[in-house]
Order: sequence, then structure tokens, then C-alpha cells
Amino acid sequence: MPSSPLRALGLMSGTSLDGVDVALIETDGKRIAAFGPSLTVPYDDAVRRTVRAAFGAEQPSEATRAAERAVTAAHVEAVRRWSSETGVALPTIDLVGFHGQTITHRPEHRFTWQIGDGAALARELGVRVVNDLRTADVAAGGQGAPLVPVYHAALAADLPRPLAVVNVGGVGNVTWIGPDGSLLAFDTGPGNGPIDDWCARRAGQRYDKDGALAAAGKVDRGRLQRFAEHRFFAKVPPKSLDRGDFNDAWADGLSVADGAATLTWGTARAIALAARHFPARVSRWVICGGGARNPTLLRAIAEETAARVLTAADLGWDGDALEAQAFAFLAVRSLRGLPLTFPGTTGAPRPMTGGRLNEP
Repeated sequence: MPSSPLRALGLMSGTSLDGVDVALIETDGKRIAAFGPSLTVPYDDAVRRTVRAAFGAEQPSEATRAAERAVTAAHVEAVRRWSSETGVALPTIDLVGFHGQTITHRPEHRFTWQIGDGAALARELGVRVVNDLRTADVAAGGQGAPLVPVYHAALAADLPRPLAVVNVGGVGNVTWIGPDGSLLAFDTGPGNGPIDDWCARRAGQRYDKDGALAAAGKVDRGRLQRFAEHRFFAKVPPKSLDRGDFNDAWADGLSVADGAATLTWGTARAIALAARHFPARVSRWVICGGGARNPTLLRAIAEETAARVLTAADLGWDGDALEAQAFAFLAVRSLRGLPLTFPGTTGAPRPMTGGRLNEP
């Protein structure tokens, strides 16, 4: 007998530290029955500073504890604000999927750390919370990332395939979906992270709004070619990255605009190079995440892939809420013992479930 859908709320904060995405879906963990309202609540600058101070940590410290408190409080506030603004009462929610905030991701050492206190969140919200969704995969020898492919497959169930879905957050990742629904997924390389860092370091702005800075610059093709020779791009999947594995230093010495342009094309080139690992060529790339709001990056991806580039919005998907929706979906799958990761998505030895359930 099919399981009945649950009303699940997903919470996601990516490595770009933009804030907390909150999104509601109804799902049985296999199909999406309905989409609910979503909201993005930006982190304030104090939270960003506190979390950045914990990046790269591998042992608990006062810095990581402070960051976890700040992240948990920000998520509590974001959910309460979502409830207030949408009129959806928290007691009507069956489950919350809480990604937490990645501060360190070193799967080669079988280590990943997403800070955020799931038990405290459950107590504060009065709703069951599933968190710690990556650890079991990494402990078994998987990359622990990307986790969203199984949700991409559910979204794309009725679309022509093969198809590539790319999420451009701090790091980029791609899901290749085959004609039979088979999945291959891996991190492509840098996403918005180095561009954001460059803008903060050189332009005094948090990110390149609408890609305007990059649009005003000229790409240094020599540097771009050298960047494309990085050994990561030739590495056969499964593979994943930490936020700090690629930075903006390779643009040093360029003007502010030229550096932004070169880094933007670097992200696009990294995405295009992912195609060398696909089992079959795709003619359409669907771009999700913050990168989908950057028209200069979209133009660069179209140029580099020589293919049709669509945004999630072009397909009627809510690109801003997609990752949060995915963690709602994954929480339901975790609750029902369904696999979250697969050999083709993370390199796990077998399809694996995961997550930790916290009762309120």
C-alpha cells in the first residue's frame, strides 16, 4: 500500500552563507504531491562572521560552538518568520529536514561536518526534525555529496532525458539523469564562492549582483585555460569539494571587473568540463541555485557548453527554494528508510539511507 504524503518543511543554508531557505512540500518520499510556500531569510553579518570563523574546523572549539548556536538560532527565527508570513501553523507540519551549515567537508578522511543542533531545533519548533543527513554516507566511504540528485530525478520524472541539472551555490554540482532514470552526480568545481570572495575582497560588495561586474570585464583566456587544467576536472566521479578547495587567488593581478569576468567564466568552464564524465551527451542544462540569478554566468555556461541553458524557473520549478525542498524530501525518505544516496551519486558502496531523527 502506498505511503500517504507528509507535510515536510526543508531548511537549507549553503556555503555561500546567503541565509536560510525554508520551503514546504507534500511528499511520500518518492513523488511530490504538492508544493507549498517558501521564504529566504538572509543571515545577518554577525552570523556570517561567526560561521566563517569556524570554516575548516575538524574539532569542537568555542568557535564551532558559537557558530552552531548562531546557526540554530537563525534557523529557528527563519522558520517562525516563514510561519508568520505564510500563515502556515507549525503544528500542521509533520517533519522538518534540517541540512545545517557545512563548515568542513573532507570525505577523503571520511569526515564531514554540518553544524546545527537538530534536537534544539525540534524542541523550539515543536516538530520532529531530521538532520545529519551526510554522515552515514561519508562514514561508509561515500563523498556525502551531492545529496539533491534523488530530488532532481523526482522533479524531472516527466521531462525528456538525458538531462543535466546543475546547482550553482558556493560549490557547483551536477546531476545527470539518464533516459531510464539512472543517476550520475558529482561536484563540478567552484560555484559562486570565488566570485563572492573576489567581490568582497576587491569591490566591497557581497556578491556580483546580476553579474554586472563580470559583464563589464574581459576574460583572461590564458588564466582560464590554466585553470581548466586543474587535476580535479579530470578526476573520475565520484568526487566532491569543500568550499575552500577553489578560491579567487588565480585572478589576483587583474582589475576588479576583469577578475570577476575571469572567475565567472571559470565557474562556467568547470560546469562544461563535467560533460566529459556523462554516459551520454545532453542537449539541455538546467541551472538552479544562486547562479541562476546571474545572467552573465548563464551566458558563460551557454557559451562553454554549446548547449541550451534553462533556469529552474523556465521549467516552473522554484529555483530559489529547490534545495530546501530537497531536504524536506530527503527527511521523509530518511524517516521511511528509503535511500538518500547511491553509488552513482556519491560513490557509496550501496544505496544508503541516513539522517538522525529528533523528537520535540
